[in-house]
Amino acid sequence: MTDKIALTPRTHTTPPAKFSHGVRKGNILQVAGQVGFLPAVEGQAPTPAGPTLREQTLQTLANVRAILEEGGATWDDAMMIRVYLTDVDHFAEMNEIYNAYFEEQGLKEAPAARTTVYVGLPKGLLIEIDVLAVLS
Repeated sequence: MTDKIALTPRTHTTPPAKFSHGVRKGNILQVAGQVGFLPAVEGQAPTPAGPTLREQTLQTLANVRAILEEGGATWDDAMMIRVYLTDVDHFAEMNEIYNAYFEEQGLKEAPAARTTVYVGLPKGLLIEIDVLAVLS
């Protein structure tokens, strides 16, 4: 049986409850929902990358990528990306940012994706992303 490995990159804070930023078991890696917090600074509360959807989306994608890399994966291993927005009016802008980001990353094949509106994020946060990856 393969061990389950909890993943917390150095750029991330220790989770505030009994969960992990990501978990890998065998060739499956699940990235927990990530938001646009800047890299962790010892002794400071998490800080959003900025007030705009662009700033938060790019930081969220960077945070997801850090967990993928910590688990030995890349964006090309992503099978499913789930995006949660707090405002239905952000769909078009998020799609533009998302498409440009993955074009810059040189993504070979697009993963399945889902975007939904979710209003339960902490105040000031506009986006959350989680990813399921399968390593080859």
